[in-house]
Amino acid sequence: MISTNDFRPGVHIQLEGELYTVVEAQHVKLGRGSAYVRAKIRNMRTGAIVERKFNAGERVPQAFLETKEMQYLYSDGEQYHFMDTATYEQVALPASVVGESRRFLKEGTTVEVVFHEGAPLEVELPNSVELEVVDTPPGVRGDTATGGSKPATLETGAVVQVPLFVERGDRIRVDTRTGQYLERVR
Repeated sequence: MISTNDFRPGVHIQLEGELYTVVEAQHVKLGRGSAYVRAKIRNMRTGAIVERKFNAGERVPQAFLETKEMQYLYSDGEQYHFMDTATYEQVALPASVVGESRRFLKEGTTVEVVFHEGAPLEVELPNSVELEVVDTPPGVRGDTATGGSKPATLETGAVVQVPLFVERGDRIRVDTRTGQYLERVR
């Protein structure tokens, strides 16, 4: 059990038979009434975010998740195949479990796969990945007074906004949490 006063982003809880992760928590104390915790929680199975109020100090069951380091091997269209780096066991995960992570998933990438009671829940990518630009329009100097950006298609198929100096064939680092360009890699 965990107190609602200990809610922080990333804490996993169980409510009404469903598994949730805390996205945001705010402790609220009004003048007269009792204190409460306003929390945004995300359902781990559906991905839906719900805002809910808890009494301050209320205790809820905490969920314990297991993470395994796995290497992405390949995709056959509907299933994404991963190998456990410790046991070399291969696991096929459906696209619904991989989710938006597939935008930056490249063969050979090491990821964390989150399991709850033996069932895979989600795939967590590293905070940034290096990918090659396979297509981008040429950047024309003088188009803008401030920096400027243009779309670039990466080797995984993801499209991100990059500065005008990035060209086809360049390797760039992308933040997997936000999908933003970080830097060009030499």
